[in-house]
Amino acid sequence: MFIATYNAIYAVGDDGNSEPTLVYEGTLGGMAPHGAMVSLSSGKAVVSTLSDGTLLVLSEDGEKRIPTGIEDPIASLLVVRENPLTLLIGTDEGAYVYRLIGEEGPAERIVAFDELECRKDWYTPWGGPPAVRTFAKTQDGFCYADIHVGSIMRSNDEGISWEPVTPELHKDVHQVATCPADDNRVYANTQNGVYVSADRGHSWENRIEGLPRRYGTAIAVHSANPDLLIATVQNGPRGGGAWLCRSENGGATWTQLNDQLAESTDRISTGYIAFAANGTAWAVIGKTLYIGKDRARDWHPFWTAPEHDSEYPIQTLAA
Repeated sequence: MFIATYNAIYAVGDDGNSEPTLVYEGTLGGMAPHGAMVSLSSGKAVVSTLSDGTLLVLSEDGEKRIPTGIEDPIASLLVVRENPLTLLIGTDEGAYVYRLIGEEGPAERIVAFDELECRKDWYTPWGGPPAVRTFAKTQDGFCYADIHVGSIMRSNDEGISWEPVTPELHKDVHQVATCPADDNRVYANTQNGVYVSADRGHSWENRIEGLPRRYGTAIAVHSANPDLLIATVQNGPRGGGAWLCRSENGGATWTQLNDQLAESTDRISTGYIAFAANGTAWAVIGKTLYIGKDRARDWHPFWTAPEHDSEYPIQTLAA
């Protein structure tokens, strides 16, 4: 698994048996990691965005940089294929999706995503342009793009053509997720709590029993068990109190985990929780990375990020 801070990327074994090791430290000139990050080759490599739109690929073979040619801030990444490397790239300002094939660049903007009729209804609460906040995919080529704010868009051909999922889903989605063990399941954490689809987004159920609040931020699914979930909720968009929750029945009921956290939780952002490939769970609480063992039942502080001016130095996780 990989951990991105404001100016570095660290690697840690999925089992958490050793301290994170520094694998990249940002240089001057606006090259610090910025937001989105995804892992490759079962956690042996990682792709991260840099603040100038370049993609940084870190692997056992060393470091490679791919110019995307994208001028808008990059908000999300999805690995569609590893050979050749094929990525979907979502932007933060304007909600555009680009496709990158190979390791040379530039990325190509997907026209079909631009031409979605529902795009005219996308918005943000503060009046700015919408964003492609997160991606998810299935093993058989379905891709999902979470629009903030505008529900979820779905592709059945690895991101070439797109359509919206059914309007039963709340429009204000903060993260979309899938499970490798069940291509039909789709999960969304929204302003109105967790929604789960058993048919690839054709219908949705709002699953909130046991959640202490409705305002959801992040969601993660065990890779081998589509019923084992962790999710986060908080008092509102600015935090003011947040909860880490667990479900072992596909979100039908939830259990709070905050009594296992050694510090108060003001907010837990999208990208702050994850399941590693071996089933170990992880969560970022303030400046601390927590590890969740025993199917995410048993939580303990694992690592504190190096000192930084920000209250939230850890930016995202990639498992």
